[in-house]
Amino acid sequence: MKRAIVIITAMVFVVTMMGTVFAAEVDTKMLNWRAQTTLAKFGHDKGIVKAVKAQNKKGLSLSYIKDTDRVWRGILEGTIAIQDDMMVNDCAMAAKALMDSVGYVVEIFVMDNQGANVCMTAKTGDYWQGDEAKFWNSYNGGIGAVFVDEVEEDGGKMISQVSVPVIDKGMAIGAMTIGVDVNAIK
Repeated sequence: MKRAIVIITAMVFVVTMMGTVFAAEVDTKMLNWRAQTTLAKFGHDKGIVKAVKAQNKKGLSLSYIKDTDRVWRGILEGTIAIQDDMMVNDCAMAAKALMDSVGYVVEIFVMDNQGANVCMTAKTGDYWQGDEAKFWNSYNGGIGAVFVDEVEEDGGKMISQVSVPVIDKGMAIGAMTIGVDVNAIK
């Protein structure tokens, strides 16, 4: 029995170390450089800015946003046609064009000034991002900042979510999260 525990412990250690070595091979300097240069500019795209301004102008209540989020995540019954709409609206088309402009972006989703989705290139797990670090750190109370999240393995790729502010007249009016295949950055 003790030998089996030692073998299992050793296997867990080796697997953990293999994951660490694999993650260490990721070039985070290049990721951070791309985040601060190329990807930060995505938040200035005219189509994205226009869509975020339009949603902010609606003045969605936090109660409405949270109710929509609960339906989105399947906690409350209902259907969300908005999910499909958010992948084909003008904002989503602008996001897809940005995504196609570089070879290392795998997804983009855009949020308003409360963290509610405005558009996306692929379905997100929830509608409201306003309670997550990606939104808080990039929107940054209207000041804006670039936020590079940790690299994680997803579907055989090493992915980091880079979040940038959506900027209008020098102020953050929303945020954009960009899924980056770190090993595809050149």
